[in-house]
Amino acid sequence: MLTLVTGVTGQVGRRFAPRLLARRRPDEEVRVLVREESRGEPFAALGAEVAVGDLRDTDALGGAVAGADAVVHVAASFRGVPDEEAWAVNRDAAVALGRAALASGVRRFVQVSTGNVYGAGRGRPLVEEDESRPGGEMWGAYAESKAAAERELLALDGGMEVRIGRLPFVYGEGDPHLAQSLRWAAHWAASRRLQMVHHADVAQGLLRLLHAPAVTGPLYNIADDAPVTAVELYALNGAEVPAELYGRTDPDPWFGVMSAERIRRDLGFRPHFPTVWAARDAGAL
Repeated sequence: MLTLVTGVTGQVGRRFAPRLLARRRPDEEVRVLVREESRGEPFAALGAEVAVGDLRDTDALGGAVAGADAVVHVAASFRGVPDEEAWAVNRDAAVALGRAALASGVRRFVQVSTGNVYGAGRGRPLVEEDESRPGGEMWGAYAESKAAAERELLALDGGMEVRIGRLPFVYGEGDPHLAQSLRWAAHWAASRRLQMVHHADVAQGLLRLLHAPAVTGPLYNIADDAPVTAVELYALNGAEVPAELYGRTDPDPWFGVMSAERIRRDLGFRPHFPTVWAARDAGAL
């Protein structure tokens, strides 16, 4: 089995690919797609085959997927990039890669997505059956482009199985994302909660989606067990809580909170770090 992984130089991919390589069996191989050969050297040292090419270059995609049995598509342009780049990478390149994989005979395509595709809150934890509902403060080109990529990949016809893992706020192992969370938390109510997942559990979830012989549905939330409040985010970062947070109200205490019941039930997912506090105590932040 040969698995192609994209996005290995990003925060998620650079932590997922080594775990995939470490857990591969003798008959399993891993290929990583990078834009420059030098950026693939750390993965080559771990035993990966390196393919050089840009996701936005459709001519390069055929070679990247040639001979592959599976793809784990991690690459994405995150919030803060121009809208045109978000659409070009998150939708157009993802769908082009899916089409190239299908044409090459890839059997399984795992798309890494985001809980932001749910959009507006529902007043309860979000579940995979919830449709994308534009709205909410996290909505924008990033969420829209990822939602569009999900729809178009799932609509591909030809026998390739598409599985999608939706991630909440990802943290851990030196990822600066946790410190950056205060940019948003500064504008929240003190009780506002953030759904989280540690990089180790992102990898666990993606590995389960990659290897499970069968699933009941294509969509899976990958999340820990305990969202944290804005006050807790300040505590985790060793910062003082601004007094104005305590004077604000939270209109929807369930906004962005995701249920991981399906992946627990179907695929046996159990977070290595069920809470961010467990990760802190283990020195895994």
